[in-house]
Amino acid sequence: MISDMKPEDIVGVYKEVTLSLYKSIERKILYTEIETPYPDGKLIVSTTTPDGVITHINQSFIEMSGFSEEELIGAPHSILRHPDMPPAAFQDLWNTVGKGEKWQGFVKNLRKDGGYYWVKATVIPNVRKGKLVGYTSVRRKPSRTKVDECIKLYPTLF
Repeated sequence: MISDMKPEDIVGVYKEVTLSLYKSIERKILYTEIETPYPDGKLIVSTTTPDGVITHINQSFIEMSGFSEEELIGAPHSILRHPDMPPAAFQDLWNTVGKGEKWQGFVKNLRKDGGYYWVKATVIPNVRKGKLVGYTSVRRKPSRTKVDECIKLYPTLF
């Protein structure tokens, strides 16, 4: 289950918005303009069910997101959905992986403290004996040039 964000978890001045997420889930998001830089040499790795529920994470995921392992395992991956991300980006992701293909893109992720971090994400369908069993996502540090391009492009996609 995914819950609304709490003011006591937020660092700094924040804005509030309600996002409509996958499967008609609505969530109150509290977000700031504080960026956490992606560290060199780290990979964020997670696996999910076919519906996007997190089943495995690595330590880098915990550190960058600010959530605990207990908060992440069993939660929908959309727990990281930042309101600046256009829905079209996630529609493209789901359309691509739904065809059994690898998806890559640049994503602005929401942290538990209301801040954010950018990633270059690769999502791969996990197929066993011809059946989709979930997805693996690997995130790495994006180039600042690509992030700057996304900062200009994403607002035009809403």
